[in-house]
Amino acid sequence: MTSYLPVVVFLAIIIVFATVSLLGAWLVRPSRSFASKSENYECGAQPIGEAWVQFPVGFYLVALVFLVFDTLAIFIFPWALTIRALGVPGLLAMFGFIGILGLGWVYAYREGLLSWK
Repeated sequence: MTSYLPVVVFLAIIIVFATVSLLGAWLVRPSRSFASKSENYECGAQPIGEAWVQFPVGFYLVALVFLVFDTLAIFIFPWALTIRALGVPGLLAMFGFIGILGLGWVYAYREGLLSWK
């Protein structure tokens, strides 16, 4: 149980800091309401048309491809630091992981997701 004591203390500090920060921001914020405060803000221009528009699906596909490569970057750095301790099974597991993500890259390339239209 004593090994978890630093984690509990750190968690308590985080909770107290978040609570105090939110309470302090709530206390010092301006609370006067006026008409222009409730309007939409679009870079200083008056909004024209509907706020609900459909975005092309390409934006979401680019985001998914980004997540694939970001996942690769997140997992490959800790693996590179511990490669000697992992040995051959760790090396084979990373090759499998890179292979699966490589299939995602091949799919994105074949579908034309990597070229902006």
